[in-house]
Amino acid sequence: MAYETLLYEVQNGIATITLNRPDVLNAFNEQMFRELQDVLRAVERDEAVRVAIVTGAGRGFCAGQDLAEMQARYERPEETMSIGEHLRSRYNPLILRIRNTEKPFIAAINGVAAGAGCSLALACDLRVMAETASFVFNAFAKIALIPDSGSTWFLPHLAGYARAFEAATLIDRLDASRALAWGLVNAVVPPDQVMPTAQEWAARLRELPARAVGFLKRALNRALTFTLEQSLDYEAYLQEMAARTPDHRERVEAFLRRRG
Repeated sequence: MAYETLLYEVQNGIATITLNRPDVLNAFNEQMFRELQDVLRAVERDEAVRVAIVTGAGRGFCAGQDLAEMQARYERPEETMSIGEHLRSRYNPLILRIRNTEKPFIAAINGVAAGAGCSLALACDLRVMAETASFVFNAFAKIALIPDSGSTWFLPHLAGYARAFEAATLIDRLDASRALAWGLVNAVVPPDQVMPTAQEWAARLRELPARAVGFLKRALNRALTFTLEQSLDYEAYLQEMAARTPDHRERVEAFLRRRG
């Protein structure tokens, strides 16, 4: 299917989703919301897709909400939904689908990520960032809003409360080296190595048993809010299901043959 605001391709089990509004640094508009929801459903349902990469066209990853659309909402409030309704119906489903789809998502952060663009990147399971890229979390504060689309959850979980508060208020551009030091990304590379690195990771993840990777993602998501006791019990539950998959038996037998 052809899209107006996205590029989407699947090759060798790897889906690549490219936000494609480079003239506005790939900011979200209504068309992009619809198309991204459609693409994320396709990733979730297509058994041929094992891993997904999310990146941006041009010099930006994603600048967050298109403020021109937001201005139109204020000018015609009787015709449009409130900002809270907009978050619940547009952004929140995207973030939840990325987190709940039991396939790995890799953010290839090629340029600036601002506002909800930061949240989109942090929702992914792995993140590789260009040396020249940056996060702009305080884009919200500059227009008298708070971080949304999951940033108030992802940031303190990944970087701690103090750093989350600092990023959302005092830091105009959180550069790639600090993002790496704070644990917000997994790797920082030269700009021309962002996609090759993401593709290398995707190829390695593609070779892992899909059900086991899905169970791992489910367990790690739950562990962020579970007690140790709850995590131990949930691990036992998921491990029971993983042990029943054909992949488990086949790989144990292959290991024993190699050892012998």
